[in-house]
Amino acid sequence: MHKYICYPKCTTCIKAKKWLDDNGTQYEIRNIKEHSPSLSELREWYKKSGLPLRKFFNTSGLLYKSLGLKNKLPTMTEEEMLSLLSTDGMLVKRPLLIGADFVLVGFKESDWAEKLK
Repeated sequence: MHKYICYPKCTTCIKAKKWLDDNGTQYEIRNIKEHSPSLSELREWYKKSGLPLRKFFNTSGLLYKSLGLKNKLPTMTEEEMLSLLSTDGMLVKRPLLIGADFVLVGFKESDWAEKLK
């Protein structure tokens, strides 16, 4: 079963959940605001995703902007970035879909369809 990590009030997360339901995908849902990803989870997901770590940041979020991360991330180490992401789920780009051998960050229907079909 997949893990679907989202913020229920996020319109993109709502669209992604509808897509999962419409396509008969079984998943376990987790509210990222109530249950922030741990450092070990983030480290595992990052490695499994094959994406640059910067893709895990919610760049349109208020917290990202208030912390001035646009200018800080380029000088941070991977470990510093992972530690920062683990402090608050609202820093993490969502939704996340975690499968046995993949991690999808954000909702792009074509990418999700390719991984799940």
